[in-house]
Amino acid sequence: MVAHMAHYGETTQLDDRNGDVSPSDLKDQPAESSHSSSDNTSAEESSEEEEAHEEEEEEEGDSDSNARSSVEKPSDEQLQPCCEKCRALKNPKYELVSPRKMSKERLLLKLDAEGVYECSDTGLVFEVSQRVNITYCVLSWSKFSTYLTGSWKFAGPIFDVECDPSILKSVQFPHSLCLADKDNEVKFSVLHVKNSRGQIEPSADHSGSHVKWTVSSLSPVGPIVQTSKSAEHHGVVQVYKEVGHENSFSFRVYLAGNNCSDIKDIRKAVRQANKRKNNKKYICVDKPPTCMLEENRKYRLISEPMGHITPEDMLFTPVIVEVKGYFEVFFEESPPFKLSLTDADSGQTVWTATIREGDCVHQLDEKPPKPMKGMKRANSTSEEELCNKPNKKARGIDESDCAGTAPAPGLTDQQLMQVAKRMGKEWKIVAICYLGFRKQDLEEMEAAEEDVTMLKFTMLERWRRRQPKGNAGIQELHKSLKDNDDVPNEVIAVLDEMLQKH
Repeated sequence: MVAHMAHYGETTQLDDRNGDVSPSDLKDQPAESSHSSSDNTSAEESSEEEEAHEEEEEEEGDSDSNARSSVEKPSDEQLQPCCEKCRALKNPKYELVSPRKMSKERLLLKLDAEGVYECSDTGLVFEVSQRVNITYCVLSWSKFSTYLTGSWKFAGPIFDVECDPSILKSVQFPHSLCLADKDNEVKFSVLHVKNSRGQIEPSADHSGSHVKWTVSSLSPVGPIVQTSKSAEHHGVVQVYKEVGHENSFSFRVYLAGNNCSDIKDIRKAVRQANKRKNNKKYICVDKPPTCMLEENRKYRLISEPMGHITPEDMLFTPVIVEVKGYFEVFFEESPPFKLSLTDADSGQTVWTATIREGDCVHQLDEKPPKPMKGMKRANSTSEEELCNKPNKKARGIDESDCAGTAPAPGLTDQQLMQVAKRMGKEWKIVAICYLGFRKQDLEEMEAAEEDVTMLKFTMLERWRRRQPKGNAGIQELHKSLKDNDDVPNEVIAVLDEMLQKH
């Protein structure tokens, strides 16, 4: 496969406009909101946080289900390809680093020195000139695919990366194309969405697994490609079983490219299906997912024993999951079931899996909605009230029983204000990374308070209220913040001083 690097606007639709594509130029397509690192971030991040909150609720529900070990929750992480041809290509190796999860969607990578590092979760490769923290998250192509025109198509996941662009020299994005076909001419580039416009920017280099981009500014960016003929992709097949109905053997089977954005979109589609009022719920069946899928080729799902499968064939194209859809499979018999994905023309099998009885055994327990973090139910009773409130059962208890177990005093308002005054502009990072807040929590505080010092105080005061009785003292706050690079030395110093006086 012969690969080239694209130049700005190197497509017939973009020749006269330096690669810029405005949503108004797209026929029958609504303008998609996007953001830049400076002034367009709130809408996209808000939607990502909403999705994150939905996933947290989903996980809490899953944790209460007695599912068999063979039924696991899928990950957004890119899966290891099964292609032996690509494994034979010489791809560069970089130091693997594991990110910290700031929220369900956003990751934080702490890099201690100049170098080139690869994220173990997403496959992103960062080249930095000095010590730096990088935050990033996977986005959905459904929000940005309308910016692609002509023969451009996305080749891997799209990300939102936040970092000082003067320190972050380049980013390498994982792509899903198989480059073993030497006759297929491939032209890589990136789509850079900024100020609600999409711009085609050139790639700096590529390998069998990544597309390298020299950082200009930071906002949503993802790899795109033009090919001289239909390309072969590293693909995934994901199986979801309908649950909640006894002796029901109904499944959804999704096809997608092996990239984080597609996998994220599958999970989102299933999450939305689970919220519909038709009593249908779906859970992922963990089976070997990777296979090779060729663009513009029809695939057929067959089964043993024969089940009811619709549609009969599905065309694999590099478009968003909402457009591709899924196979729906229903069996009247009991497992085991063998599923095979075949080329509709040649009959060649590209993927197969067996669903056994153990994959279909589970029990979902309904539970009442969980109160939001930081909110106290109106009818709840504190430990202090239980000690002080007289009632029939407590009349025989000596008052010393309560006094003897009194918790250590918490931080006073004056002490919290001392800490708040010593926090700098990194206070939001501290709140999210070390004190358990979500971005949505901070936005609610900012809407109610304009003074920055009072905002920091409010955040600390809310942290104090969230702690169990007796665990909101100086020692607990000091333990949460110490030994973290993001926390100013002045904050640790004032807490040390408080501990000495305590």
